[in-house]
Amino acid sequence: MLLVSIGIYGTLAYAVAQRTNEIGIRMALGAQPGSVLRMALRDILVLLAVGVAVGIGAVLACGQLVASMLFGLKPTDITTITMAALLLSAIALAAGYLPARRASRVDPLAALRFE
Repeated sequence: MLLVSIGIYGTLAYAVAQRTNEIGIRMALGAQPGSVLRMALRDILVLLAVGVAVGIGAVLACGQLVASMLFGLKPTDITTITMAALLLSAIALAAGYLPARRASRVDPLAALRFE
């Protein structure tokens, strides 16, 4: 889980850094920090939804392949799949909140000079 959270944080921090100029323009034009935070979190939630959907599809498709490694579980155990998806979603939101908060506190002048 630690590796997952570090990877997600790095990816999202990079994505926010790539959009620093856009965020700076939005802030210079009067966007409130809360709206920038919501914009960044909305992007994170879209990525999260796609990742969970693909992951659940892959689990269900490859369930029989790893059935011999699952001791005491069925490959299609809905409770286990749901709990794993919720745990990874919580980790992704926590790891994505830090770059989103940093984006909402960007100084417009510094962001415009970034390029």
